[in-house]
Amino acid sequence: MYTEEKTLNNETKALVADTTSQSNLAFAEESGLLKPTLRRGSTGQAVKELEQLLFHWKYYFGLIDGIFGVEVEKAVKGYQHRVFLAEDGVVGPLTWQALYSGAPVNMPILMNGSSGNAVKIVQNVLKLNGYYMGFVDGFFGPMTKVAVIQFQTAKGLPADGIVGPRTWHALSKLPH
Repeated sequence: MYTEEKTLNNETKALVADTTSQSNLAFAEESGLLKPTLRRGSTGQAVKELEQLLFHWKYYFGLIDGIFGVEVEKAVKGYQHRVFLAEDGVVGPLTWQALYSGAPVNMPILMNGSSGNAVKIVQNVLKLNGYYMGFVDGFFGPMTKVAVIQFQTAKGLPADGIVGPRTWHALSKLPH
C-alpha cells in the first residue's frame, strides 16, 4: 500500500492506494491524481515519486534520483506488462493509476459471449498457469468460463465466471 498526503484547496487529504479497490478510475478522480506524463529523459520530483512507486511494487531497485533513464524505463515496461497496459515505457494517466492502485485499470468486464484481445489476454494468462486447456482464440465460450470459475475458486473470489476488477487484479498477480 502506498500513502501520500496532498494539499488540495487548502485541505490536506491522505491518498492511500488500496489493492482491493473496485474502481481505480474513481480513486484517481476523487484524489485529484493529476500527474505529468513521464518518459526517458524526464527529471524531477515526479520521477522520484515514480521511482518510489516502482520500488514499492518491486520493479525498480536503483537510485531514487529523479532521473528517468534506461533502468526506470525497463521497470515501467515490466510494471505495465503486469497490469496489462501497453508496454511503451511512457507513464501517462493509466500507468499512474495502476501504480497507485497496484491493479489493472480500465479493463473491460468479460463474460460468456465476449470476444476480442482482452479475452485473449485472459485465456493466455489462464493457460500459462494451468487453468485453461483450450485455444487462445479471443472468444469467451464455455471452456473459458469454466477456467475462470476454477481460477476464481482457487483465489477465493466469487466464482461467477465473469472477469471484473477483482478477477483482473488476481490475474495480474500470475506469471504472464
